[in-house]
Amino acid sequence: MDEVELVNRNQEDASDTDSSETEHLLSPVKIRRPTMSASKRCCGGLLGWCRGKEPSSRTVWIGRTPGMSFPANVIRNQKYSVITFIPHVLFNQFKFFLNLYFLVMACSQFIPQLRIGYLYTYWGPLGFVISVTMIREAIDDIKRWQRDREVNLARYSKVTERGLVSVTSSNLKVGDIVVVEKGVRVPADLVLLRTTEASGACFIRTDQLDGEIDWKLRLAVSSTQKLQSDEELLRVQGSVYAEKPQKDIHSFIGKMSIMDPDTEQGEESLGIENTIWAGAVVASGTATGMVVYTGPECRAAMNNSQPRSKVGLIDQELNGITKVLFLATIGLAVIMIVLKGFDGPWYLYMFRFVLLFSYLIPISLRVNLDMGKIFYSWSIGRDKDIPGTQARSTTIPEELGRISYLLSDKTGTLTMNQMVFKKLHLGTASYSDDTFDEVQTCVSGGYKEGKRTQRAPGKRQGTVERVTEAVTALALCHNVTPVYEGRTEGSLPESDQGADGIVTYQASSPDEVALVEWAGWAGLTLSNRTLTHITLKGPDGATLGYEILQTFPFTSESKRMGIILRDQNSGEIVFYMKGADTVMSTIVQYNDWLHEEVDNMAREGLRTLVVAKKTLSEDAYADFDQRYSAAKLSVVNRAAQVAAVVESLQRDMTLLCVTGVEDRLQDGVRHTLELLRNAGIKIWMLTGDKLETATCIAKSSKLVSRTQSIHIFKKVSSRSEAHQELNAFRRKQDTALVIQGESLEVCLEYYEHELMELIANAPAVVACRCSPQQKAAVVKLIERHTGKIAAAVGDGGNDVSMIQAASVGIGIVGKEGKQASLASDFSLTQFSHIGRLLLVHGRNSYKRSASLSQFVIHRGLIITTMQAVFSAVFYFSSVSLYQGFLMVGYATVYTMLPVFSLVLDRDVTGEIAMMYPELYKELTKGRSLTYKTFFIWCLISIYQGGVIMFGALLLFEEEFIHVVAISFTALILTELTMVALTIRTWHPVMFIAELSSVLIYFLSLIVLRDFFDSDFIKSSAFIWKTLVITAFSCLPLYIIKFLSEWFSPPSYQKLS
Repeated sequence: MDEVELVNRNQEDASDTDSSETEHLLSPVKIRRPTMSASKRCCGGLLGWCRGKEPSSRTVWIGRTPGMSFPANVIRNQKYSVITFIPHVLFNQFKFFLNLYFLVMACSQFIPQLRIGYLYTYWGPLGFVISVTMIREAIDDIKRWQRDREVNLARYSKVTERGLVSVTSSNLKVGDIVVVEKGVRVPADLVLLRTTEASGACFIRTDQLDGEIDWKLRLAVSSTQKLQSDEELLRVQGSVYAEKPQKDIHSFIGKMSIMDPDTEQGEESLGIENTIWAGAVVASGTATGMVVYTGPECRAAMNNSQPRSKVGLIDQELNGITKVLFLATIGLAVIMIVLKGFDGPWYLYMFRFVLLFSYLIPISLRVNLDMGKIFYSWSIGRDKDIPGTQARSTTIPEELGRISYLLSDKTGTLTMNQMVFKKLHLGTASYSDDTFDEVQTCVSGGYKEGKRTQRAPGKRQGTVERVTEAVTALALCHNVTPVYEGRTEGSLPESDQGADGIVTYQASSPDEVALVEWAGWAGLTLSNRTLTHITLKGPDGATLGYEILQTFPFTSESKRMGIILRDQNSGEIVFYMKGADTVMSTIVQYNDWLHEEVDNMAREGLRTLVVAKKTLSEDAYADFDQRYSAAKLSVVNRAAQVAAVVESLQRDMTLLCVTGVEDRLQDGVRHTLELLRNAGIKIWMLTGDKLETATCIAKSSKLVSRTQSIHIFKKVSSRSEAHQELNAFRRKQDTALVIQGESLEVCLEYYEHELMELIANAPAVVACRCSPQQKAAVVKLIERHTGKIAAAVGDGGNDVSMIQAASVGIGIVGKEGKQASLASDFSLTQFSHIGRLLLVHGRNSYKRSASLSQFVIHRGLIITTMQAVFSAVFYFSSVSLYQGFLMVGYATVYTMLPVFSLVLDRDVTGEIAMMYPELYKELTKGRSLTYKTFFIWCLISIYQGGVIMFGALLLFEEEFIHVVAISFTALILTELTMVALTIRTWHPVMFIAELSSVLIYFLSLIVLRDFFDSDFIKSSAFIWKTLVITAFSCLPLYIIKFLSEWFSPPSYQKLS
C-alpha cells in the first residue's frame, strides 16, 4: 500500500499517456504516505498478494535499483512446488472415476459391518497405484527443476561501481546493466545502451522467439553509445521509461531521458530497434544493456503457456468404460437384492454385494497401464534407429499411435537454416552448379585493372557483359556487412582486410548472405561496408569503391529492397533493386520469360528473387533526392508520401536476372512427410517466417504434392473480405491453403466454425507470420473442432506454447538451444525420426495398451461372473467365493507377469510398419479399444466365468473346498491360456512369464493348505476335472478366432 500515491500520480491504469511518460523526469521526492490501520494494511497486502501484481509501465534509472518491486528473473517450467505436489497429484489421480471408486471401496472396509476381507486386499493395490504415480510425477518434475536450474544459474557480467561482477541469471534485477558476449543468450529483456561497434550497431538472432533465422539489426541508444566505457553508464543521470509488459515481440514504446549536466541533455525515443528480448542471441560484437523486464514479464515468457498435465485419449476412454462397469456393478447388486428380498438391513447387504463385485472394476488396470507406459518410454529411448530420442513425459506414449494432425514449425525443424545459391537465369542463358565456372570466367573477363571493360558503342550486350552486370548487382544490392574475426574496425586498409582473417557476413536475411557469398566466389568479394560506402574486391584483386546514396530496406508490404550507388571510378549513379516476382514484374521492362522461369524455379523448391537496375543522371537523382527529403520531413501522412516518391523511381527498370536459392531441408524430410501423408496424417506448417519463404519450403519439402494446387489466402481485415476469401477457397478441390497470421485472426473472429471446417479437410495448410500464441491457438482449435489428436513439433523457444498446447508435443534439439526439447513430451534430434516414433513406437504402444487394458478388464469380469453365480446358487449370500490371499494373488503373483508381458507383443515388425504406413490409418479410428471390443470381451468373460463356475459345481462331490480348488485352478489356467492365444509374436520373456506363473501357482497349491485340500489336488479326479473345465472354457473361443482369421484375416497378417 506504500505505492498508492505513486500509482495515482502516474495515472490509474498505466496507459501510456503523455503525462505518465513525463512524470519520471521529476527528481525523486519524499512521498507522504496516507496513514492507515495495521489491520487495513495487513488485509490490503493479503488481498494484493492473492490477486497478483498487475504488470505496469516503469521508469528505471540507469544502474540503480528501482523503488517498485518486479518479478525475479527466474525460468520455471515445473508443474508442482514442494507444497502443492501432494494435493495436485492426489487431485489428478482421484478425478479419475476408477481411482475415486476404489478409494470409497477401501474406506468402506473400516466399517465392521461392510468388511468382507482383509484391509490389505483393498488398500494394498490402491496404495501401490498412487505410489507409482507419485514417484513418476516426482521424477519428471525433478528433471524439469534440474533443467530450469541450469538456465537460472547461467552466469553473466554485471556492470557495478567495483567493475564487472559475475552474477547468475536469476539474480539479475530491473535496472541492472548487463554485458552479453557474442554467441551468448540474453537472460532478460534489455534496452541496448552500448556495443563494441563504433556505430552502435549489433546483430542478434531471434529464431528462438519468432522462428526467423534472419539476423536482426539492433542499435544502441545514441546518447549512451557515445560514452567511452561501460563504467561511465553508472555516472550518467539518465532514466528509461518503458511501457507495461506486452506479448507483442515486434514492438516497443519507450523513452530515454538524460539529465546529466556534464553530458548532452534531452530525450530520445526508444523503439524495437533499441531492445534485445530474452532468448535472443547476440550474433556480433558485445552488447551492453539495461534490464527493463525480468522473469514472467519478459516477452518470451509471456508468449509461453504454463505446462499442463496431459491425459491420454486411451485414459479417457477407459474412464468411460469404468463408468459402464460401475453401473453394471450397481445393477448386479440391485438384481441380487431384488432376488434375495428386501429383508433385514438390505442396504448393508447391497453395499456388501457392491464390494464383492468391485473386482468388475480392476484397480490393477491403472498399475498395469502406468508400468506399460514407463516401458514404452524406455523402449523409445533405447531404439538405436532413432538415437538421442527421449520420452520426457511417460504419461502419453499411446497417443503417438493415434495422431491425425501434425503441426510443424519450419525454421530448424524442416529446414537446416542453410541457404545455398542454386541457379542464375539471365533470360537468354541459365547457370547452375554444373556451369557456375562459366560465370567465373565471364566475371574475370568483365573487369580489367580494377575497372569494368566497356563495350564498343552500338554493339549489342554480349554474354560476358550480361553475366558481369548480374553478378555486380548481386554483390552491391543488399544490406550485408562483412565482419573479420580478431580484427578491430579500421586496423587494416579495406583492400587488405580479410587477406589472412576469417570473414563472416551479417545480414537481416540469410538469402542475402547466400547471394553475396556466391558473388564473392564468382569474383566480386564484399570486403567492407559502412553506412556510406561499399568496397568490393575484383577478380584481379583490385579495389572497387561505391558510395551509398540511398537505401530502401525490405518490408513485408513492399516485398523488395533497393539501393542507389555512385561508382567512385566512373561517377555513374545506378539504382539496383531486387524483390519478389509478384511486385517486380510490373517494375521491369516488358519481357516474355520472367514468369515462366520463376514458376520453374518455384517448382524446384527454390526461393526466387528478381534483380533489376536503372542508371540515373545527376539531374534525375538530384530531383529525386529533393522530393525524397521533403517527403521525409512531412508530418502529415509521411509514410504514403515517401512511398509515392520512391515508386516514381521504380519504373521501366532493366531486368538483369532471376536468382534461385535453396533453403536446405533436414535429412529425410521429404521421405518422412510422404510417409506420414500415406499414414493418413494431415500435416500443417505454422511458421513466423514470410509468406514467400513458407510457400517455397512447402513446395520443396513436398508438404504440398505436385498434383495439388496452392491457394494463397489474401490479406483480409474485415468481415466481408474474410467471407469473400473463404468462399473462394471453398470452391477449390484438393488444394493446399497458405494463410497469414493476421488474416487467420480475422477469420477466426468472425467465421471460426466455417474456417476450421474448411481447413480441417484441406490436404495441407501453411500458416505464416504466426505469433507463438497464434500457433498454440490453432492447435487447440483443430483439436476442439475435429475431436482428433494433434501433435506439434518445433525446435525453438517460439514453439514452446504450441508444443505444450498440443495433445502430443515433440521437440527437436535445435542448433540454437533446447527450449522446445525441454518443454516437449518427446525429444528428437531430427525431424526424420518422427516417422519411426509414430509408425513403430506409437503403433506398438497403442495396440499393446489396448490389448493389456482389455485383458485386465477381462480378468476382473470373469471372477465377478463366478462370484455372481456362486452367490445366486448359495441363496444370494453376500459371502466372498475366494478368501484373503487368493483374491490378491489372482491379480498379482498368479497372472500379472503373463498379462503384463503383452507389452512385448507386436503384430508386425518395425520394418513392415515403416514399409506400409497405411497400417497406421486403422489406429486413428481407435478400433483397438472401443465399446464394441469391450462388450465382446464382456461376453467372453461371462461365458468363461459361467463355464468354470457351473462346471465346478456340477463336478464337485463332497466338500466345498473342492469347488474352490477346481474352479480357482481352472480360472488360473484359463487366464494363462487366453494370454497365450492372444499373443501375436512370442518373445522369450513371454515364455518365462507363462512358465513361472504356472510353477508359482502349483507351488502354492502345496504350500497354502488352508485354501486347498492337499489329498484332493494329488488325485486324478482333480486333474481331469480341471482340464475338462479349462478346455470347455477356451477351446470354442480358439476355434472361433481361428475361423475368423482364416476367412477374414486382419491387414497386418496379410503383410507378415
